[in-house]
Amino acid sequence: MDDKLIISADKPIVDPKDDRFDYAPFARHLAESIVKMGSAEGFTVAIYGPWGSGKTTTLNFVSYALRQGTEAEQPIIVSFNPWLFSGRNDLIKQFFNQLIVAIGKKEGIQNSVREGLSDFAEVIAEIPLPYTGMAKVLAKIIRPKPKNINQLKKNVEEALRKQEKKIIVVIDDIDRLTSEEIRQLFGVIKAVANFPNTIYLIALDKKVAIQALKTEQGISGEEYLDKIVQVPFELPIPGRSALRTLLTEKLDSMLAGTPAELFDQAYWGNIYLEGIDHFISTPRDVVRLTNTLFITYPSLRKEVNAVDFIAIETIRVFLPGVYEIIRNNRDEFSGHVFSNTVSTGYDDKRLDRWKSFHDSWLDKVHEEYREPIKRLLSRLFPKCEASWGGSQYGSDFLSEWQKNRRICSPEVFPIYFRFAVPQGDISNSEMKAILEITGNAQAFGAKIEELASQKRPDGTTRFKAFIQRLGDYTKSDIPLGSINPMIDVFFNFGDYLLKQEDEQRGPADISTSLETYWILAQLLDRLDQKNRYNVLRGAISKGNAVSMIVYIITLLGKAHGKYGEKEWSDDDKLISLEELEELEKIALEKIRTTAHSDSLEHYPPLMRRPLLTNTLHRWKDWGDEIEVKGWIEKIIVEDEGLVQFIMVFFHKTYIQPLSDVIGKVQNRLDPKWIEPFIDPSIIVDRARILVTEKEIIEDERVALEQFITEYDIRKAGKDPERELRLRT
Repeated sequence: MDDKLIISADKPIVDPKDDRFDYAPFARHLAESIVKMGSAEGFTVAIYGPWGSGKTTTLNFVSYALRQGTEAEQPIIVSFNPWLFSGRNDLIKQFFNQLIVAIGKKEGIQNSVREGLSDFAEVIAEIPLPYTGMAKVLAKIIRPKPKNINQLKKNVEEALRKQEKKIIVVIDDIDRLTSEEIRQLFGVIKAVANFPNTIYLIALDKKVAIQALKTEQGISGEEYLDKIVQVPFELPIPGRSALRTLLTEKLDSMLAGTPAELFDQAYWGNIYLEGIDHFISTPRDVVRLTNTLFITYPSLRKEVNAVDFIAIETIRVFLPGVYEIIRNNRDEFSGHVFSNTVSTGYDDKRLDRWKSFHDSWLDKVHEEYREPIKRLLSRLFPKCEASWGGSQYGSDFLSEWQKNRRICSPEVFPIYFRFAVPQGDISNSEMKAILEITGNAQAFGAKIEELASQKRPDGTTRFKAFIQRLGDYTKSDIPLGSINPMIDVFFNFGDYLLKQEDEQRGPADISTSLETYWILAQLLDRLDQKNRYNVLRGAISKGNAVSMIVYIITLLGKAHGKYGEKEWSDDDKLISLEELEELEKIALEKIRTTAHSDSLEHYPPLMRRPLLTNTLHRWKDWGDEIEVKGWIEKIIVEDEGLVQFIMVFFHKTYIQPLSDVIGKVQNRLDPKWIEPFIDPSIIVDRARILVTEKEIIEDERVALEQFITEYDIRKAGKDPERELRLRT
């Protein structure tokens, strides 16, 4: 499909056979009435309708009907679009020029008519512009000139009265003119409207004309308009059914290629009828909305929920102020209401705050749109629904919303306002492509290793973005046959995936390592107890990602109350205690093998593995403490090894200074963290020499200096955490 081919230029229809809104019958009857009108005096027929309601199309249909029949039966049609001359000082001159040119082309028109109009127009053209008011225009028109304008007008009237053909002057787009230009044009129409055998057929928005004419001649704009227009018609309002049909046809072509799960027919029906329908009142409304969608939707076709995107773009087109409120307040619109099924006092306070916020901006919306936008947003955003007295959704819906690319998902929300997938994110199409290869360990492993090597603008890797999204699919979308290969991959490539830049970056951030554990737990939970252990045991036995293996087994142990954790419920334990102990033995051998090998083929030595502090603690817990310390003593003999060892314990934490509201990032390296493996006093002097006398990179210098600082604080009998807080 070529989207460029289906964007509408919003051109009015010319041929009645293309009529979609029953304008053609109205136009045909109007044309027949104009032809049959027997009055020799001129008059004005007006078609009133709001902007975009089809006035130009109706005029085209009237002109089409008037041109049917023989040449002798056809009136002379003069089309004048004043908007083409808007902003120029010759609007009235151009009106008469158009009239003279059109008449001059027709056979059977007496020369006296042409000459009379030409002389009349010449006098009119001498009137200086710009005009300062309608009264002055008319005064100048009737004021005697070298050629008496009253006599010229009478000459034209006499010539036209002898003319057999009617002259139909069609004037469109009057409501696009400035107020001053509308007054100018109506002044001329009023002055010459009684030309015999001349009918003015004008189309305009009545409200716009009334507003422009309201200051003239001491009467209301409506009264003035009534003096000019003898035969008014209100344009037939297009039926809702016809508008919906047109919109549906355009949307159907736009939605081609949309994944089935991203367009729910029942959901669309509710969204349309409860909100969007209110904004679609004219054919132009359909064109404005669909033209916008044809531009913004294609690049996001597989990244957003189609129904939600149509809805939010409707708001952008028709209520841009509300759109900006939504875009700038993600936390007030996206997300769930309660963290669990039990309402807490804190949750109730948040709900009251949201209600106050939403009521506040809604009160500023025009009354005509208040209820439709309220209904529409209640469908799009659960927080709005809850704020206005509807259902309340908990956090268990978040995964479903994200998977269905709903705008109410906090993760998906920003995509709706960018018209492109954010740089570095995993697109919906890419996610699906990866899911299709989960059963192929080699292909899946190569892909996630590639993601781990690709950086996002915030410094994290694309693997972090992938693992965050993978949780939306683990419960049902990933085939059972893919679980074993996926776990094999994580335990074989995992140490390449756990990058320092992806670990916890703030107090509320979740590390990639923990995200990975929950993914594996969700996959394993779909297997029965026996298969679960067998899959784990096989993957760990074959795997080379020792840090990942040790980390996952550590969390499995915490479920059983190990390492100072409170024991989890039986439902949350993936394996039995006996099975856990067997896995610990396998993992211990993995640690020893890696530690005592200079390098495994294609894999780094233990010292360069991620999460090494956890691995060292488990080595000590599961094996021999003396063995661990002996390995470390060998590592730190060389200065390079000492620096690497100290760097393992260096990290950033988040503290709350007593004088500040917002927490700050703080470098930390407490010597107590090193004590289980080596006495800090043995290495602190070497660290001082390295800082002052050796050439080391900046990150290493910062880590060594932090170690020295906190060592000195402890030596002084103080707590480094408290002391650093006071200093900050």
